[in-house]
Amino acid sequence: MDFGLLILDFRLAEPRPAVAARGFVQSKIRNPKLKIARAARGSVLVIVMITLLFTAFALVAFIEKAGNDLLVEQHDAEARRLRMEAYSALEVTLAVLEDFRLATNGLHSPAEGWSEPLVFAGYTPTEGRTVEVSFEDESGKISLPRTDAATLSRLFQTWELTKTDSDTLADALMGWMQRGHIYSSAVSPDYDQQTPPYEAPMRPLRSYEELAAIEVVKDKFYDTDGRPNDLWRKFAAAVSLLNFAKPNLNGARPDALLALGQFELSQQQNLNDYLAGNGAFTAQGPGVFQNMADAQRVAGPTGNLGAFVTTISALRVAVTVHDGVSQFRLAAVVTPQGGGATTVTANATSTRAQASANATRTVNQQQTQSNAAQANARRTTTGSRQTGNRQTGAAPSLNYPFTLLEIRENDEIPLPPAPPPSTT
Repeated sequence: MDFGLLILDFRLAEPRPAVAARGFVQSKIRNPKLKIARAARGSVLVIVMITLLFTAFALVAFIEKAGNDLLVEQHDAEARRLRMEAYSALEVTLAVLEDFRLATNGLHSPAEGWSEPLVFAGYTPTEGRTVEVSFEDESGKISLPRTDAATLSRLFQTWELTKTDSDTLADALMGWMQRGHIYSSAVSPDYDQQTPPYEAPMRPLRSYEELAAIEVVKDKFYDTDGRPNDLWRKFAAAVSLLNFAKPNLNGARPDALLALGQFELSQQQNLNDYLAGNGAFTAQGPGVFQNMADAQRVAGPTGNLGAFVTTISALRVAVTVHDGVSQFRLAAVVTPQGGGATTVTANATSTRAQASANATRTVNQQQTQSNAAQANARRTTTGSRQTGNRQTGAAPSLNYPFTLLEIRENDEIPLPPAPPPSTT
């Protein structure tokens, strides 16, 4: 065999595949349909990728929204479960309070033995839950609907305000609350020049937030950023918006003792020591004034003990139910039936519309009387035609021992304002 011929044949055969490959590439380039098909396939891939991207974003957003909705539903479900426990604890608490009220001729102070009503009643919460009950004597404050300018001025002076500033503040407050009030200081409110304009309601405050609308008062009770300051907090702690005759001496605040009782500091200290079981009364423990004669022996002959009573007119009951990290808060203000506290019911009325309102009220009263007379006449005629011995009885009344003046749940319960930031 001739190896030279084999090598020559190999070299002659080597370029053939390359020539075929170049021809194939050239045929592809010359074929426009194949080029369009490749471009179409690339466009489809881009569209699919964009679609997948948007689908992923939509799925993530849906999962987040569904998670939030589930959290809301879970929160509501937990609130409904704990809500029943809270109201059950409130009913038990009121039952204990009624037992003490009947036994001691009125409620005077938690020191009588009802500071832990659920323990006293042997109440057992649902397994895994804890229930806390606390009290605040709302009638230990000064009743704003019953107070006067002189008392308010003395109250402000106990906060180390000057007499001039105290008189001006009291004058501005009374002008906001009382119809026909004649200002005795340099206060000259221009509420109709505000933006938007408004008028003084001429009735006691319904919320402490109204202080922000009263001339002079808003400058003293709010800081430059419009947030309540220390004076606002002191006012909310010392003054009640409920209407009751006299504060309860057993729960009276120190500034109320000075403003209403006009006691000397030594007298105030004796009263506080007796109630808390401190000082000379440490051996006997916390005390309770059952009557004013007991208070007179402790306070001494001076002062105005007649401005106080020894029973609670309005009691704030706070119930908190804990279940792990979940909790439900319930707050209610109750007053004993008959002679207790009431809420402010007077409506704010524009002075310019008062005459028209009075005229409308007169016409309505006349129309009501006429309608009542006609109804009585029809009832008499119809009754004379009826036969038989059918009897109708009045609906049974529930002799509930307390009146609920206010009730709030969870977020509706106002939290105390945050303390001012420390400057040290």
